[in-house]
Amino acid sequence: MFVVFEGIEGSGKSTQVRLLAEWLAAHGVPHRRVREPGGTPVGEEIRRLILDGDDLPARAELFLALAARAVHVDEVLAPALAAGEVVVADRYELSTFAYQGYGRGLPLEEVRRMNALATGGLSPDVTLLLEVPVAVGEARRREAGRDTDRIEGAGHAFHARVAEAYALLAETEPRVERVDATADPARVHAEVLRRLNARFPETFPLHTG
Repeated sequence: MFVVFEGIEGSGKSTQVRLLAEWLAAHGVPHRRVREPGGTPVGEEIRRLILDGDDLPARAELFLALAARAVHVDEVLAPALAAGEVVVADRYELSTFAYQGYGRGLPLEEVRRMNALATGGLSPDVTLLLEVPVAVGEARRREAGRDTDRIEGAGHAFHARVAEAYALLAETEPRVERVDATADPARVHAEVLRRLNARFPETFPLHTG
């Protein structure tokens, strides 16, 4: 099973990925926790270029993200799924549509076609879209006190376009669950489990907590 968390910067994806991975571990479910871009030596180097490198043309940013995804699918995601693991991912293809498509202004249908080649047709069983207002995400990042990477520093207008893109994509993409992520992490995690139980009750039984 392939479970993906998506959302704008500061929406709490990494926290919810960690909490779900901990829940799976506690209940003896074989799983793999991954992130994009990253997950392989090549992917991690590409992540550094995208997030911490010099400014990039939008097309180059897209090609780098898709190169990292192609390696990730072949070396990590497909083998883990074939082995029967639940893969829990921090970002996948919706990020590409939202950030490089809508955010950077690249033609969405071309982005979709190139992404399909990179993924080899591998799609999530469910995508949990964690929704918070852009101002909330920005405030959370400031409170965290960490350095701003190149994507985070792209400006309010860019992140507003990304947030709008996610809302639009949630209405058109299959198997997307919109989750209000403005509450505290424990409450968001409980809602995530409720949504997963509704779709996959055998893997995520609520009676086990």
